[in-house]
Amino acid sequence: MHEPQLEEATEAYVDGDVALTPGTARAALAHRDFRVVWLGALSSSVGTWMQNVVLSAFAFELTKSPTFVGIVYFAGLGPSLLIAVVGGVMADVFDRRKLLIIANFEQLVFSALLAWFARGSDPSHVGIVLCVAMVGVGQAFNGPTYSSLLPELVGRRDLAGAVSLQSTQMNVARVIGPAIGGVLYPVVGAAWVFFFNALTYLFAVVSVAIITLAPRDVPVNDVRGWRRLVSGFVIARRDALVRRILVTMSLFSFFSLTFIGLMPVLAADNLGMRPKSLAYGLLYASFGTGAAIGAVSIGTFLAGASKPRIVQRGMAAFAVLLGVFAVERIDALAYPTIVVLGFVYFASVTSLSTVLQEHLEDHVRGRVMALWMMSFGGMVPLGTLALSPVADHLSVTFVALVGAAVAGVLAWYADLRAVGAPG
Repeated sequence: MHEPQLEEATEAYVDGDVALTPGTARAALAHRDFRVVWLGALSSSVGTWMQNVVLSAFAFELTKSPTFVGIVYFAGLGPSLLIAVVGGVMADVFDRRKLLIIANFEQLVFSALLAWFARGSDPSHVGIVLCVAMVGVGQAFNGPTYSSLLPELVGRRDLAGAVSLQSTQMNVARVIGPAIGGVLYPVVGAAWVFFFNALTYLFAVVSVAIITLAPRDVPVNDVRGWRRLVSGFVIARRDALVRRILVTMSLFSFFSLTFIGLMPVLAADNLGMRPKSLAYGLLYASFGTGAAIGAVSIGTFLAGASKPRIVQRGMAAFAVLLGVFAVERIDALAYPTIVVLGFVYFASVTSLSTVLQEHLEDHVRGRVMALWMMSFGGMVPLGTLALSPVADHLSVTFVALVGAAVAGVLAWYADLRAVGAPG
């Protein structure tokens, strides 16, 4: 890809009379193709989170079983654990633009089919789980492909701002989507919410279809066949920084983020909120608000701060706040707690992702980011599936307190500067 000369770079980083600082969110948004793809992804993510919050509540209302909630949650995100590595290999080998179009269209089809199954008073549990799983398959290909596309859209110098905005769009959607879903679910029912989500994938398809990317060459000495499929794991084993980031994220997701999948149970058991209520929708939206602010902070007022320090301090704060949230029984106190919890959660995760993205070479980015997606997205439903029976037999409060304890240990372990991270 063409590297701009000093004069071109200086011109490119002036917006009117205001110079743009490289690596910030504003600098990333100065790239036209990134803006287009980002807005398309934001629109689609709003629909996704609208569906996610309603899906968990719908599953709980349908069965009153935390275990079934865990099964549905795993069906949606489990493919990120099981087949994201295939998506990562394909992202490094094939046309990333075409892969994104296919993956988003596949999710559109199965979201519409999910809406069909969700009609009526006694919908098929098997049909719901299968449709959710197929949407998850599309996401397993979409996630590493989208992440590996970022350097092609903004270049390396603005990658930190692009990663921050990628996290921001996920969490702005986490606010807007649940707010819309929480309002629509009692009025129109789950089936219509799932259908509206299907329509939002059209925005993602169109946004990727109208951008242009420079041709990309696969290194001639790159591995082939089975060795290519497992090469991401080989890189993680050999690179101490990549290994520590992925281990940290995997343990954090499995133990500490289980409370997200069990949020309807926490709300019902501890706070007396019906999952099919505006109060619960606002609780989830409050969590998303904090997470969105945490994500955008990495590309704005915390852009110059040490990312490794943010990770460690954020993990420690998360441990304390999750412990507090787990024992709260008054909803008026739960709302502000979960806002701050969301902030430290995504400030930490976005910082981890930024350090990883800036460290990787472009030709292996898809494979390693697939492992990131497995550790971030895939381990959460696996933890929810494994720990939801514990919530059944003991309590959901106990599960959340275990997650808080693990986050406290990770605040010590996640010392990225000890394994070569700058700052």
